[in-house]
Amino acid sequence: FKKEIADRYFGFRKVIEDDTQDYEDQVRQYSYVLEKRISFDLIRLYILLKDSALIHLFCEEAGLEEKLFYDDELTNSQAIMLRVFQGVRFHGFTKAGRFKNFGLDCYKRLAEHVDQYGKKIEALRDVQETISEEIKLFYRKNDINAILSFMRSMGNPDLSSHLAGGMEVGMAESLEKKLEIKPPFPIEQYLPVIPNLKSPDRIHKELLRLIKQAYSGQDDQILNIFSQKVPFPHRKDDR
Repeated sequence: FKKEIADRYFGFRKVIEDDTQDYEDQVRQYSYVLEKRISFDLIRLYILLKDSALIHLFCEEAGLEEKLFYDDELTNSQAIMLRVFQGVRFHGFTKAGRFKNFGLDCYKRLAEHVDQYGKKIEALRDVQETISEEIKLFYRKNDINAILSFMRSMGNPDLSSHLAGGMEVGMAESLEKKLEIKPPFPIEQYLPVIPNLKSPDRIHKELLRLIKQAYSGQDDQILNIFSQKVPFPHRKDDR
């Protein structure tokens, strides 16, 4: 009977620990998604637009409440530029066309990834709240003081010492503190919450205007990236 109590206690606890570990694993996974997908396309757009005024207008048009992953030195860093453009494919008949198409494609990918990311954030928020409720239920059904008192009342006053590694009677609070289960932090404390961006169709005209304006003011270091055409399926809007 005592073994059954212990199995139930630690079995329930193990379920919570496994759920928490899975939650934290998913948080790490989407931290990687945030870095490799969302941040890279945002940084590429910042580099293309270059001018801080154009970047500010882009954020307003897109629905970004702040300049995520933005730094004043970002658009002038050759190391960052080489990293975010490494292995990237371009399409279009002219350098200006490849520049334009790439900017539009970047935003399309960005909007899709932000939408997927937002849905996952909501799912992780539900997981965190479920785990928190599991912990509350666990403590309602597993009061360590009541469990140890009950076991001692069954004629085994040394059992509490055995469980706690030498715990004296009356020290259940110390054991309870050692075995405390804390709920995982809310997702907002791990990852930023990003509002959904305007759809590519809705922002197309404004974004195209910003990209064309940015092209006229870009330096050769960036424009040279678009000098060579990489094979890509022909599309009607290639210019």
